[in-house]
Amino acid sequence: MSDSIKNKINEYYTQKIIVNGASAQGVDWNSKDSHILRFAQLTKLIEEPTGFTILDYGCGYGALIDSLNQFGYKEYMYYGLDISSEMIKAAKGYYNKKNECFATALSDFNEQKFDYVIANGLFNVKLNISEACWKEYILDTINEFNKLSVLGFAFNVLTSFSDKEYMKDYLHYSNPLELFEYCKVNFSKRVALLHDYPLYEYSIIVRK
Repeated sequence: MSDSIKNKINEYYTQKIIVNGASAQGVDWNSKDSHILRFAQLTKLIEEPTGFTILDYGCGYGALIDSLNQFGYKEYMYYGLDISSEMIKAAKGYYNKKNECFATALSDFNEQKFDYVIANGLFNVKLNISEACWKEYILDTINEFNKLSVLGFAFNVLTSFSDKEYMKDYLHYSNPLELFEYCKVNFSKRVALLHDYPLYEYSIIVRK
């Protein structure tokens, strides 16, 4: 990620968490229910219900932890990564169990690999960054997911099939078939595209 993109994203989400606190709105989602629905799609990646490691890439205040517990996952080690120090500060104040670790840089995790990598909403808010630069950022980042994960990774993106009257200029909408094909060709034969849940987005699951 270029410094300019990183700085813009950091500023945007830092302001959100300062104003709204540890909530769905604090990570720029409309509601808690939609937040949980997104996690329900992404955690379909996980095939072993116990004893795994997971990296929450762009973790916000760590809300994925509540969903992992609610969905019945146990004895896992959670790593939360976010470029916003305010997000990580909120996460550490909200979650502090021995199986939960938060950082603003991957190097803080000793460059280790993780069974699973999940990214929720990481690619939606492009602000005034050009479409070309944002698409390059997405491909660079999912390639990093591939390198970091042992068993697989999952992420979501706003869909280009959204109703036109509700689409916003500062958000990024992508063709799901393009990213599905990219993942299928470059990462694994086991790729799932989930586009049947009632939100203006899709999720991609890559299993190795």
